Amino acid sequence: MSDPVGGSGGRGLVRGPQSFVAGLGLIGLGLFAIWAGSDLSRGTLGAIGPGLMPYWLAIGVMACGAALCAAGFLQDGAPLQSMPLRGPVVIILAILIFAVTIRPFAFGSVTTPGLGLAVAGPLAVLVAGYASHEARFTELLILGLLLTAGCMLLFGDLLNLPIPMLPTALIQALAGTLPSRTLLRIAAGFLALVGLVLLLLNRRSAKREPIDVAQHSLTT
Repeated sequence: MSDPVGGSGGRGLVRGPQSFVAGLGLIGLGLFAIWAGSDLSRGTLGAIGPGLMPYWLAIGVMACGAALCAAGFLQDGAPLQSMPLRGPVVIILAILIFAVTIRPFAFGSVTTPGLGLAVAGPLAVLVAGYASHEARFTELLILGLLLTAGCMLLFGDLLNLPIPMLPTALIQALAGTLPSRTLLRIAAGFLALVGLVLLLLNRRSAKREPIDVAQHSLTT
């Protein structure tokens, strides 16, 4: 068990250090989200833009953070605990990988290829999953494929949000052959199919694992 950083006595103005620090973290996360999505159009309620949902989601996260900070001043709470760095570092790495792969991103003279949500989604889930010591590659891959297929249908097909869904090279190669929405549905269906096949194979292999039977006295 990790040791507390602060004791229960002598906290001064902040009575709940964990609540206060968690609130500051949420406020900082909300501010970052607003800054990162400042170039996206919010549109109107009649014509929702790609920046509207992230903006209000960030506002909600900041409101929750402000409530936690207030609770830290008003209510006695647990002291700060030492925290392992694996989880936060891996999650931040996953977010960065998603950001630089979903669309072309320039690093000076080098530009990354835009891979779209179809590739960036499963990749981000795979990396983020290793924030846990119990991560398993196959299970993370299945989760990433199925989640990505659902997000493609929801955000790309139903809501028609202008999010890059497919690799730029693939779109350029198939330009004029299939409508973009049909291509999106085919890609989402392919990801879902691969995820379901892997899920069935994973369950079948789990059933075939040998059962650990204790040795009987007659067999020794």
